Amino acid sequence: MDNQLYLLKSRRFLPLFLTQFGGAFNDNAFKNGLLIWFAYDFADKLNLNMPMVVTLAAGLFIMPFFLFSAIAGQLADKYQRSKLVQIFKITEILIVVLCSIFFYLENLYGLLFLLFLMGAQSAFFGPIKYSLLPEHLKKHELVTGNSLIEGTTFFAILLGTLFGSLVIRSNYGIPILSSVLICCAIFGWTASLFIPSATINDRRLETNYNIVSQTLQILKYARENYIVWLAIIGISWFWMIGATFLTQFPVYTKKIISGDEKLVGLFLTLLAIGVTIGALVCSKILKGKITGKTVIYGSLGITFFIIDFYIASTTYSNEGANNLSRLINVGEFFASSLNSWRIAIDLFLISFSAGIYIVPLYTIMQYFATRKFIARIIAANNIMNSMFMLLSSVYALLLFTLKFVVTELFLSIGIANIIVLFLIKKVTDNHQK
Repeated sequence: MDNQLYLLKSRRFLPLFLTQFGGAFNDNAFKNGLLIWFAYDFADKLNLNMPMVVTLAAGLFIMPFFLFSAIAGQLADKYQRSKLVQIFKITEILIVVLCSIFFYLENLYGLLFLLFLMGAQSAFFGPIKYSLLPEHLKKHELVTGNSLIEGTTFFAILLGTLFGSLVIRSNYGIPILSSVLICCAIFGWTASLFIPSATINDRRLETNYNIVSQTLQILKYARENYIVWLAIIGISWFWMIGATFLTQFPVYTKKIISGDEKLVGLFLTLLAIGVTIGALVCSKILKGKITGKTVIYGSLGITFFIIDFYIASTTYSNEGANNLSRLINVGEFFASSLNSWRIAIDLFLISFSAGIYIVPLYTIMQYFATRKFIARIIAANNIMNSMFMLLSSVYALLLFTLKFVVTELFLSIGIANIIVLFLIKKVTDNHQK
């Protein structure tokens, strides 16, 4: 355990790791490229409400996780998971080819539909990814495997977000973005060819394509183990916070900071780096032990730094630091006020706290899940994740309708985080395994 990177030398882990990394990069390069393209270049042209459409786009990406996770979990338990990954990665290649065409045609509605399809492809991959970790890794490797997956997933989110956000408005932005999306999808498919075969969990399973009944059945499997269920609630809340921040940062940066798209990239970079470092530090703290002891510290850190972020943002705005008639760049932001540095530090510490919060929850869910149903239990996690992320979109739309501003949305999430901590507290008391 002294070297957290030793798993990257193993075929048991590396091909899955690379496949996941490429998929996370592509999802976010496309999604954030689309959001920046719309927010800065297209919203005014079509006279559309920017916060509303940005929130709608986020909802379209998340909705497939709710609609298709029940089917995805059944398929992952019934069939050879390594082969399924290859099929879904071929689907990703087709989707990103269509993305390049619709970007060229400036077809917003076609791109929104493809965003939905990209979410669907990811929804089918999710139960496979997390069910393969306890299959191929030893018990003492699970924490390290999860910390590497979670930490580098956010690093992939960072790279994809930066690439999509910064390239889309540059010269030849659409051809460059399209080419990289296609190459990355091919890379992910190639890596998937080397994922080792795994035990088929339930060959006799009869696939039920009734989304409603099977979703209820899968959630029932997850609720049979109270610790697993609480871990799923905690994970889902993490994704609700993450979805709220990631989706609303273009709005926050333009409306509150009066910053350009490069400043959006900086803020998202701080979030991704913080989670990555927090996840790796968590692995060092836990030393392979399956326990929820860091969850409470991460949760308290999230709330404290969100509150301070709100205060710093409000103070920054009231100082008149953003009173220029044009959008400011990164250098002007940091030169404008001491609160600029406070905002940046708070964002890093919010995400660092999130990193030490989330890794134990994923590990607990995988370790305590019944093996026969593990992919379906992870599908239940994805369903709950998507419900919470859709809730974040609905909640944001509600507050915007009531004339709340984006900083007040962030503050309300930070305060609600304390309530969730009390709800999942038994996970933090979970005996070390």
